[in-house]
Amino acid sequence: MNITEQAAMALAMDLLDQRKVPESHALIQSRVLVEAELKGHPSHGLQRLPRILSRLEKGLIDGKTTGEARWRSGAVLDVDGKKGLGPVVAMAALGRLEERIAETGIALAAIRNNNHLGMLAHYVEHIAARGRIGIAMSSSEALVHPHGGTRAMLGTNPIAIAIPTADRPMVLDLATSTVSMGKIHYHAANGWPIPAGWARDAEGRPTTDAARATQGAIAPFGGAKGYGLGMAIELLVAALAGSALAPDIQGTLDDRIACNKGDVLIAIDTLAAPDLALRLSAYLDAVRSSVPADPEIAVSIPGDGASRRRQASLADGFPIEVPLWDALNSLNLTPSSVL
Repeated sequence: MNITEQAAMALAMDLLDQRKVPESHALIQSRVLVEAELKGHPSHGLQRLPRILSRLEKGLIDGKTTGEARWRSGAVLDVDGKKGLGPVVAMAALGRLEERIAETGIALAAIRNNNHLGMLAHYVEHIAARGRIGIAMSSSEALVHPHGGTRAMLGTNPIAIAIPTADRPMVLDLATSTVSMGKIHYHAANGWPIPAGWARDAEGRPTTDAARATQGAIAPFGGAKGYGLGMAIELLVAALAGSALAPDIQGTLDDRIACNKGDVLIAIDTLAAPDLALRLSAYLDAVRSSVPADPEIAVSIPGDGASRRRQASLADGFPIEVPLWDALNSLNLTPSSVL
C-alpha cells in the first residue's frame, strides 16, 4: 500500500504528542523519519518509530530536552544530549554552529548521550542549504566484523557529506558496512532473505537468513577499504565526543538501555569565489552526461536516486508494508482522518 506524506506526518506527530513530546520536537523527529521513507530508505523510516515511542515511555528518551552545549574552543561545541530525541539535539547543535561559523569559517559539534539520528543526509542537507559544506558521522553498537574476521567489533559508522552547488547539493550518505542493520531488520520484519555476502550469523557463518543476521555481524563494504574507513570513524567520533567504542555501545537498536553512541557534525564555509557554485554544477552535469556502461542506464551522482524517489513519493505516496502501518495505527489513541 502507498501512504501520503501528509498521512505519515500526521500519524507520527499524533503518536509523539501522545507521549508528551512538544510539537516542535515532534515535527523534527517526524520529518526525519518521513524523509527517509520519501527517499526510499524505509530502514531509517517509520519502522523505527515504535522503538522510539517505547523508549519515550520507559524514560530512555527525554522528548523535551535539546541537550546542553558549551564551546570547548572557538570552533568546537561540546554537546551532552541529555537522552534527547536524536534529531532534536542534532538540529539544536546545528543552530549553535550557524551562530559561530561566520566568525570561525568552520565549526564542529561533538555529541554524546544522544539517541539515534536517523539518516545523516538530513543534517548535511540542512547545512548545504545555507551555502556551506556539511559533514556528519555517527557510531553504533558493534554490528560489523573486521575485514578477515567474523565477530562484530565495529559500528556501521555512517558518514554523510553535502556540498552546495548552483543546483541542488551533491549528497553522499553511506554506512561503512555493506548495508545498515536497519535494512537487515527491515528484511527480517518482512520475512525476506538477504543477499549473500551481507552478513554472518551468531556463529560467524555466512547467512542469507535476515533474522539470523540480526544476531550476527555485517560485512564492511569494499573489504579492507570500508573496514579501514569504519575504523577511522569509530576512533574519530569517540575521540571528539568522548562516547563509547562499539563493543560497549548500546541503545540504538533496543528499548532497554540508555544510548551511549556518539555523533559529530561539521559545517565549513566554502571558498568565496563568484563562479564556484556554477563550476561545481557544470562538473556534476558533465559526469551525468558521460558515456554509460549500459546505454539504458544513465550515469548518476550521489543523491540523484534519492531525489528522484522523493519527487515520485510526493506525487504518488510511498510504499509501506501493511503490518507496519497497522501496528503504528494500533498505537494511536486519536486516529487522524488524513489519508
